[in-house]
This record gives sequence, structure tokens and C-alpha cells, in this order.
Amino acid sequence: MGQKWSQTFPPAARFSVDQIPDLSGKVMVVTGKFECGNTGIGKEIVRALLLHNAKVYMASRNAEKAKAAIEELKKDTGKQAMFLELDLASLKSARKTAEEFLSKEQELHVLFNNGWVIGTMFLMETPHSMDLLMPALIAAASHAGQKARVIFTSSIAASENINFDSLKGTPARKKVGADQRYGQFKLANIVLAREVAQRYDDKGVITVSVDPGGTKTGLRQHMPNWVRPMLNLLLHPPAKGALTPLYAGTIESTDLNGKFLIPWARVGVASAAAQNPQLGQELWSYLEEEVKLK
Repeated sequence: MGQKWSQTFPPAARFSVDQIPDLSGKVMVVTGKFECGNTGIGKEIVRALLLHNAKVYMASRNAEKAKAAIEELKKDTGKQAMFLELDLASLKSARKTAEEFLSKEQELHVLFNNGWVIGTMFLMETPHSMDLLMPALIAAASHAGQKARVIFTSSIAASENINFDSLKGTPARKKVGADQRYGQFKLANIVLAREVAQRYDDKGVITVSVDPGGTKTGLRQHMPNWVRPMLNLLLHPPAKGALTPLYAGTIESTDLNGKFLIPWARVGVASAAAQNPQLGQELWSYLEEEVKLK
């Protein structure tokens, strides 16, 4: 109860975007849903990275909205992000996106894997894109004194188990509601982050999972009208929600590998389910089999 309470009502942040070091020469990829206006943690992550001189690729399915957001960010920051079209529901799309990125860049310093709209289960697609981009991450980490990073976005709403039978179009899936699928996805991100941390630690790749905190993003449109006023009392601006992922991706520390961060930029403790090595192995095996079938 203690950490859940602290995640819901975090203390004042001790980390700010002003503490992000100069990122000149660093290449970043941020996945997510990007739109004009004040919506989404992903766009705020991109904004902060641009302001600190990183070269940023925004990977998203909706080209029109993402490009409009890029123009908005250019006006705000004077810097221009680049667009990568990416549909994480499609392995074919993920491969095409990775190929496009690798045709332009040899190294990737940080990959921010952000969440998606409630009710959509992109469980297996995150490792698709990550595995395809792993050579670029390892290349970035090959220089003396450097580490590459992969940041997985989770949530306080992460489930305590993954029902693998519900991940496909089966009768079991029909019995699982959108909120439960969302919770499974968020648990999977923590589990997967821990697996990647173990498997690629010797390659110089630091992997972290984060709960960015409750934020006023486009996800609220999927909530009942009567819930929204109450949520507003608990939620924070998207820029605040970007703090923890930004800390994980930019802070000059090598002690974060495999860690679970909570708002605002604090090391927390993942649930017992997320730390279960058997679940980690099961999830990894499941994803490997799914990739083979695609």
C-alpha cells in the first residue's frame, strides 16, 4: 500500500528537465501517439530531448498527426524531429521502420517505448521493434564509457498476472476486458524490461521500466464522463509525466539497469509478479514463438 500511495500521490519532484545533460550527437527514437495540442507524454519527451540538442525520431502510426506535432514542436523549440511511420500491430511495419532507421543511422542511443490507447494489446510488438533496432543500440554502447538505453513505459495499473490464452483472438480473449488487457500489457513491459536487462547487460545496454504517473493525456477520452472530474484531481500535466522516462533515458548513471522507476524519477520496487523469473521466461518464449509465426 505504501508504494501504491506514493505512486498515486508522489512527493515534489527533485528532477527537472533542466538537469538533462547536453545530448548533442545522441540519437533517440520515441514511439507513441503524437498529436498537436497538449496531449501525450511522448510529445513532451520529444520536446525535452530537442531542447537538449538530441536528434529525435518520432515513430507513430498516424503520419498526418505526427507531422503536425513535429511542426508544432519546431515552432516551440527551434529544432525539428524526424518522422518514422510505425504500426506496432504489424511485424512487417516494424521491420520496414527499422530498415528505414538503419538506412539513416548506425547508432541508437535511447529507445523510448511508450504506451498506447487502452484496449489495444501491443504486447509482442515492443520486442519486435527493439530486437530489430538492437544492433544500433549495441553499436552506440560500443564506445568507451557509453551505454545505450531502452525505456519501457508501464503503469500503476499493471496486472498481477498475464493470461497468455487471452493474447490472441480466442474465446479467452473475449472474456478479458479492455482494462485487464491494458494491465497485462503494462505488467508485460516491466517483465520484458527485466529480461532485456539480463540478456543485454554485457552488451552495454541499460533497460529500465517506468511508471510515469497519472497524467492528463488523450487516454481520458476513453473514460466515462462522470469519472473525468475525479480523475482531474489526481492527474498531472503531460510534461510532469515525461519526467520519469526522461530521467531513465538521460541521467548520467549506470545503476538503473533492470530497475523500476516511479514518479517522479525515483527508484521503486516492481511487483512480485513482475519479478517472477518464470513469468519472464514464459513471456520471452511466447514472444519468440509469435515472431516465428509472422
